[in-house]
Amino acid sequence: MEEQGDFRRWDELIPDALGLIFSHLSLQEVLTVVPSVCKSWRKAVTGPYCWQEIDIEEWSNRCNSDQLNRMLRMLITRSSGSLRKLCVSCLHNDDIFSFITQNASSLQVLRLPRSEMSDSIVEQTAGRLSSITCLDLSYCGKIGAPGLEAIGKHCKLLVSLCRNMHPLDTVGKLSQDDDANAIAASMPRLKRLEMAYNLIGTASVQNILSGCPQLEFLDLRGCWDVNLDDQFLKEKFPKLKVLGPTVMDCYEMDAWDDCSDYSEDSDYLAWQFLADEMGDYEDDEDYDEMWDDDYVGGLEELELRFYEGLGEDAGMFGWPPSP
Repeated sequence: MEEQGDFRRWDELIPDALGLIFSHLSLQEVLTVVPSVCKSWRKAVTGPYCWQEIDIEEWSNRCNSDQLNRMLRMLITRSSGSLRKLCVSCLHNDDIFSFITQNASSLQVLRLPRSEMSDSIVEQTAGRLSSITCLDLSYCGKIGAPGLEAIGKHCKLLVSLCRNMHPLDTVGKLSQDDDANAIAASMPRLKRLEMAYNLIGTASVQNILSGCPQLEFLDLRGCWDVNLDDQFLKEKFPKLKVLGPTVMDCYEMDAWDDCSDYSEDSDYLAWQFLADEMGDYEDDEDYDEMWDDDYVGGLEELELRFYEGLGEDAGMFGWPPSP
């Protein structure tokens, strides 16, 4: 260290140190405020140092597909192959999923609820997801047994899978036993599996128990055709915790606690973006369109909850997070 009283300037910190510091800021601040401070800070936020973990799940629920695709392409490109965690919902097509997999060489946690990619694209690109350990495909109605089997075949490190469905997602379907059997046959290392409100039977669940011997947690709430003997489970699988099929009082588990340091105290819900906060982006000419006043203004006091009409009574039903 230099002479007493002499301190290193903030703008002289190395980029990876700045990236670690900026990771504690909201995405809005990182994209709009930080780049305007100085050249070194701008360089840090346009490089990979801030984008090893990208969580835009709350925001992605509120934007249109073009805005979401541009945001993802920009942030993932900035990560330069160092992306370890991605949380985003409502992907609207196969192209953007394919783009994600092209940049997934370091990806370990992938959370894509309420997305519309197909079995076909999952089968084509699952080989790029070999480093995935935690995957959330809840409410992804276009993915079935073929996609799940491809994931199991290529994602040998997978230990946590979320495959919850909304009751409305299963309307018109006779069974999802093929999905359960695909998981049982291809994902032997699973420790946590969520399949709330899937149309599966007892035999399929027994196949899962046999095929996934390391399971520690299994969520079967709302799987009304499943009938497991409690005594049998205690004797054969003493370390396994099973929820359901009866719906509990509350949604008491978070599969992501074991996968990352992500905190639910995220302030993304409080975004009140204004277009004039964006500053100048030399390489992102279209980026400021995402935050125009017409789009953002209506969100200032809006908080969407699918079951809001039920008020305080919603918790007593214990439904999984709504799509």
